[in-house]
Amino acid sequence: MKRAIVFGATGGIGKAIAAQLAAKGWSLYIHFNHSSQEAEKMVAEFIDKYPSQEFFPLKLDFLAEDEVIKTTVASLLPVNAAIFTQGITNYQFLGSQELTQIEKIMQINLLVPIKITSLLESQLLKRKHGRIIFIGSVYGGQASALESVYSASKGGLSSFAQGYAREVASAHLTVNVIAPGAVDTPMNAIFDAETLNEVKNEIPAGRLAEPSDIVFWVENLLDKRSDYLTGQTIYVDGGWLV
Repeated sequence: MKRAIVFGATGGIGKAIAAQLAAKGWSLYIHFNHSSQEAEKMVAEFIDKYPSQEFFPLKLDFLAEDEVIKTTVASLLPVNAAIFTQGITNYQFLGSQELTQIEKIMQINLLVPIKITSLLESQLLKRKHGRIIFIGSVYGGQASALESVYSASKGGLSSFAQGYAREVASAHLTVNVIAPGAVDTPMNAIFDAETLNEVKNEIPAGRLAEPSDIVFWVENLLDKRSDYLTGQTIYVDGGWLV
C-alpha cells in the first residue's frame, strides 16, 4: 500500500493534492494544526469514497518543541512520500515585523520541514521510490519586497533540496521543490480585486494558477519513473518572474 503524508492538507494547495492522491489510490495522513474540523471532514469523505485505503488525521503544530515533533513522526506508519504544503507569510517591511514573527515564518516554512525530513529519512530510504516534495514559491528564486523573510524561507527550501538530494539520490529518494507563482487560494485573499488584476496582467499566461496546476506536477514527481529528477526547483508561474 502506498502511503503519503500531506503537511498543510487543509490549505488550498494541500487540499487539492490530498483529494487527487486519494483518487489515485494513495492512503494518506491529513496533517493539520488549527483546522481540525476540516481535516476530520476530509478523512470521513475519503474513507467513504475509497474504503480500501487508509486515511488518518494528524495534528502537529510546527511551532512545537522538538520532542513533540519527534514523538509525532515516530508514531507514523511507514510512508512512501512526504509533501510539505504548509506555509505562512507576513506582508510587511522587515523593520515593522516583530522578531518573533520573523522566527515563526522561518520555523514553519523552512526549519521544521528540514527537521521532519531528517526524522523521516530512515524509513523513506527503505522505499523503492521514496519522495520528498516541498511547495516553495517563485519568490524563492526572485525575492519579493515586503515578503523578504518569506522569500528567504522559500529560497532556503530550494537550496536544501539541492544539497540533500545529492545525499540520498543513490537510494532512489528524490527531493524536489515545486515553486508556484500566484495561486488562487485563500492565502492570496488578503489582496483586493484591483491588486489581483494587476498581478494577472503581469503574468504572461494571463491568469493566476489554480491548485490543479500544482497538483499535476506533484503527481509527476510521485511517479516511479521520476527517479532521475531530483534536487530541482520547478517553477510553475505562467512565465511570471523566474
